[in-house]
Amino acid sequence: MRQAQIAFAIETPGQGLLEITDTVAGWLRDTGIETGLLTLFCRHTSAGLLINENAAPAVQRDLVRWLEKVAPERAGYEHDDEGPDDMPAHIKALLTGVSLTIPVAGGRPLLGTWQGVFLAEHRARPHTRKIVGHVIGE
Repeated sequence: MRQAQIAFAIETPGQGLLEITDTVAGWLRDTGIETGLLTLFCRHTSAGLLINENAAPAVQRDLVRWLEKVAPERAGYEHDDEGPDDMPAHIKALLTGVSLTIPVAGGRPLLGTWQGVFLAEHRARPHTRKIVGHVIGE
């Protein structure tokens, strides 16, 4: 059994979904691990990770709009230390989650045909987000 770990630094343009499937798959390929289990973890409380459709960009836009309705800015939150998008970003990170577990086969993440891995940036301004990847297998 072998293991590998990495910390990705992902630059975001601001609020939205950023597909990172190719970045993750490239690193996984370089590990040489053919079969195993991949864990991805977002080290932030105002960004998240998700798997969703990557074929139709309208899906990503609809998800961002839905999250905005669920956790709107200026909704009377007590916590607003970093601005009006601060607490909504924390709520959205809670909803999207901060970790993923993906099976590995043939040296690739075993995603469905239309599935992609996305970093969900919930803050309005650009950030550098750190995502930890860990794979264990053979």
